[in-house]
Amino acid sequence: MLYSLLKTLHVLGVVALVGNVVVTLAWKLAADRTGEPRVIAFGQRLVTLTDWWFTVGGVVLIAIGGYGAAWVAGLDPLGPHWLLWGQGLFVLSGALWAGLLIPTQIRQARQARDFAAGGDIPASYWRDARRWVFWGVIAIGPLLGAVWLMIAKPA
Repeated sequence: MLYSLLKTLHVLGVVALVGNVVVTLAWKLAADRTGEPRVIAFGQRLVTLTDWWFTVGGVVLIAIGGYGAAWVAGLDPLGPHWLLWGQGLFVLSGALWAGLLIPTQIRQARQARDFAAGGDIPASYWRDARRWVFWGVIAIGPLLGAVWLMIAKPA
């Protein structure tokens, strides 16, 4: 029973994390595409809020559920190659997020507060927007790879 509960928390965390990063990318692109300062500022604010709620929340659930389920099942988290590689891909994605995407989001959020009431969107916002999309798409890859490894459990 405890194993099932922990595995459920793990899966819910994966759904929250992966779902949020994919959907956030889609609606941020849509907001930016409008060119409307108020819409873009609102979208940028939601990027920050949903990252705290769903990305961070998802990571916490993944860790508690995954390591808890492994412990209950008597599984060494560093033993099976699929589990080790899955964790490595998860950490790689997190490093990209922490090292590149979050600083970019912070700069964009500050700029968006300035142009939210109207006014010009600076060229630096658009440069950061392209950078955020580029590295965001790359950071999604390792997450999807980790999901595949957790499901397929290749030898």
